[in-house]
Amino acid sequence: MPDTPIFKSDFLRTFAARGAYYDCSAPQDLDELFAKERVTAYIGFDCTAPSLHVGHAIQAMTLRRLQQAGHKPIVVIGGGTTKVGDPSFRNEARPLLSDEQIETNKAAIRKTFANFLHFGDGPNDAIMVDNAEWLDKLEYIPFLREIGRHFSINRMLTMESVKAKIDNDLPFSFLEFNYSIMQAYDFVELYRRYGCRLQSSGSDQWGNVVSGIELGRRVEGVQLFGLTTPLLTTASGAKMGKTAAGAVWLNPDMRSPYEYWQFWRNTEDGDVGRFLRLFTDLPEDEIARLEVLKDAELNAAKAILATEATAICHGRKAAEQARETARRTFEEGAMAEGLPTITTSLPQGILTLAVACGLAASNSEVRKLIANNGLRINDAPVTDPKLIVGLGALTKDGVLKLSSGKKKHVLVKPA
Repeated sequence: MPDTPIFKSDFLRTFAARGAYYDCSAPQDLDELFAKERVTAYIGFDCTAPSLHVGHAIQAMTLRRLQQAGHKPIVVIGGGTTKVGDPSFRNEARPLLSDEQIETNKAAIRKTFANFLHFGDGPNDAIMVDNAEWLDKLEYIPFLREIGRHFSINRMLTMESVKAKIDNDLPFSFLEFNYSIMQAYDFVELYRRYGCRLQSSGSDQWGNVVSGIELGRRVEGVQLFGLTTPLLTTASGAKMGKTAAGAVWLNPDMRSPYEYWQFWRNTEDGDVGRFLRLFTDLPEDEIARLEVLKDAELNAAKAILATEATAICHGRKAAEQARETARRTFEEGAMAEGLPTITTSLPQGILTLAVACGLAASNSEVRKLIANNGLRINDAPVTDPKLIVGLGALTKDGVLKLSSGKKKHVLVKPA
């Protein structure tokens, strides 16, 4: 990881202090730009799924920090680039989505940013644009003549994402090869339309960001900038957001506010301070106090992290409801409203049911939970991995509570 420069501008100084800085182009020039004017900056999000996930949260927080510092964020929804697919560090080609799938995903992703940013017509209000607005209208030959001539194939073959594909003999289509050119063109088009001078991204996108910076210099004679965030892993080295139940989605219809709250509540001890800085708006002195707590007090700090991170993503009311649901479920063993709920057919084998509820990734993991007295139905331990869960397990409310350990609970309703 590159050394972090000493910044003078409010945004970059705060950005680095919160642990979000990885690298940037021309750091001194960018620092001076932030110090003297309102900077317009963008981050792009492709529409490959009907929700962003927690791995994107650091990018959403970057836009939030920009706005808090008085600058103007642009959310670019990749309705155009999704039709090509980013090949970066993937072992297979991305499946091509239909126009209908892209439109559905795009509409769902737009909702993600409602709590992260303030949108409007003010000087530093956020705006959201779709790169299909300009990419869909490009004519192939004119685009090659105007833009393609500025890209060296020799240079593109040395980009890490491309080199990894070639060195490992992985599928790599001509369509995917164009992705870097399209992302670079996005940057130039955003400069032309909105005066955008900065692109931020994860550090794995550095090659694409640099391509945009160079294209801006060649075709517009302007200095554009790139700013990257680190790729996050947990203190134990696991990929950020990787769980037995799959991706930690940001949209509430794909992962409830309670489940999102629980994800942050389960943060490893060594990550509490780092995640408080990255994913909440708490001031530094409060974070410094919380991150040195031990044992039960550290658990209280994790609850604060969970509540504050959930409030940013889902709103304060949903965050407080999630915290209260967790308290009642833990302290009272209650069938608390707000627990994630699934509807499925009963009777059903306990192994299949636990996997369907997202409490484990496989039947073998469920067996281990049972062997260690970690799986419970209505707070009673499950001892038989061959158990068939029928309608007789339902409470008077017509549901049953399936629990893994003390923290993971799901309500099951019969179909």
